[in-house]
Amino acid sequence: MVEDRKLAVLRAIVEDYVSTQEPVGSKSLVDRHKLGVSPATVRNDMAALEEEGFITQPHTSAGRIPTDKGYRLFVDRLSQVKPLNAAEKRAIATLLEGAIDLDDVVQRSVRLLAQLTRQVAIVQYPTLSRSTVRHVEVVPLTAARVLVVLILSTGRVEQRVVELPAPLDEERVADLRSRLNRTIVGERLADASASLVVLPDEYEPDQRGPVAVLVAALVEAMSDHRSDERVVVGGTANLARFGDGFDLAIRPMLEALEEHVVLLKLLGEASSPSTVTVRIGHEGPYQELASTSVVSTGYGPGDEALATLGIVGPTRMDYPGSMAAVRAVARYVSRILDEG
Repeated sequence: MVEDRKLAVLRAIVEDYVSTQEPVGSKSLVDRHKLGVSPATVRNDMAALEEEGFITQPHTSAGRIPTDKGYRLFVDRLSQVKPLNAAEKRAIATLLEGAIDLDDVVQRSVRLLAQLTRQVAIVQYPTLSRSTVRHVEVVPLTAARVLVVLILSTGRVEQRVVELPAPLDEERVADLRSRLNRTIVGERLADASASLVVLPDEYEPDQRGPVAVLVAALVEAMSDHRSDERVVVGGTANLARFGDGFDLAIRPMLEALEEHVVLLKLLGEASSPSTVTVRIGHEGPYQELASTSVVSTGYGPGDEALATLGIVGPTRMDYPGSMAAVRAVARYVSRILDEG
């Protein structure tokens, strides 16, 4: 009973501090929250929480603020992630379902996350090496020139115009298209490349030249890893809400936002789309960002995470709301990628 009550007091302190940005006193807790105990009992619980390192007194005032340890306990004991309201769900669906390609999906996701959480949003492009082939299209442009279109499970589309050393008629192009899809659809890119390399050997010697050139273009498109460390950032203006402490909090964040490798490390490895990870203050990989927290999750078709998205902001953030927004946006993006 005592532990449950202390947890209720801690939860109230976190909620009030996030809301008011001011240290929380026992009187305001009793006034704002129906804790069902006397002010003296609340003061005793606050003293115990402070002694255990969950809250601290920043100044000589009577107010207390949560520590990283306090936020950690608060997040770990969340009985459920606060669901988004109907308007927020509609906003996500409307904005994301209007996307026209992968770049548009990523840009819209960043904008959405920043708006929903009022934090800095980060979205990693899907990692190409984890992708599978969804479809290959071969479109004749002239007798000796074709357009090759590679569509991946990430929603990424690669196009190459290929000049052939000898012409291919429409019947042979159709046969080649069929064999390509039969050979590599559903394969991871590394396996698909290996399968493609031996494909020209299935053809008669006089046809191998055009097939080999086309296969080489496809393999090159699959080995283009430019997206593997690409991230998009949005909502930088939200850093203005940090308030005091520019040098301690905001400057390191601004510097970090310029380094994609740093941002990827902040987000962490892509986990399952069903798991939301919260790293608070000193739990992160960079001590100079110890006044910030990161809420992230993976996204991708099915249960496989191809990349990570999340938000970065002050440790004094609305964790339930941020976790709900990150999870919801990831699920919508995953569904879009799954549907192609």
